[in-house]
Amino acid sequence: MQINSTSIRVGHVLEVDNILWRVMKTQHVTPGKGVACMQVEMRNIETGNKTNKRFNSTERVERAVLSQVKMQYLYCDGDNYHFMNTETYDQITLTKDMLENALPYLLPEMEVVVEFHEERPLNVQMPKTVILELVECDAAIKGQTATSSYKPGKLETGASIMVPPFVESGIKIKVNTDNGEYIERA
Repeated sequence: MQINSTSIRVGHVLEVDNILWRVMKTQHVTPGKGVACMQVEMRNIETGNKTNKRFNSTERVERAVLSQVKMQYLYCDGDNYHFMNTETYDQITLTKDMLENALPYLLPEMEVVVEFHEERPLNVQMPKTVILELVECDAAIKGQTATSSYKPGKLETGASIMVPPFVESGIKIKVNTDNGEYIERA
């Protein structure tokens, strides 16, 4: 499926030169003179090598056709993560490398979408937001303004997050899985 290069997003799987690449970072670059372009950092799915590539804004790229299956995360044993198809109850195992963007927000029994390319699992799509418990955070300092000051905290998954001063540990919060930012209390 061909898409415009400006439609490339983090998590997409592209087929460039007959090789599958997972998009890690994107940046739309508009120079003062010349044509705008998309700067894309990609990882080769087979070898794990990273590369940066610029696509002209008028260029079209091949996005790999992936089938999406709703699955439930079961458990982890070492570097292997086990998922179950919620319709057929088939189980698959994914490695830590495939889940690097999802790991900070993944909890047992969470529903995710696993993308397959020709029966091979490639990618895990998290929901846009997840609700997680804030297990640890610094105390608010009296006199700080609530508008621009944030304090560090730790989620129940072990991921770090910056939260507003009024949020305390033990509270469930809503987190954006795309950028890892605090949204609101749940």
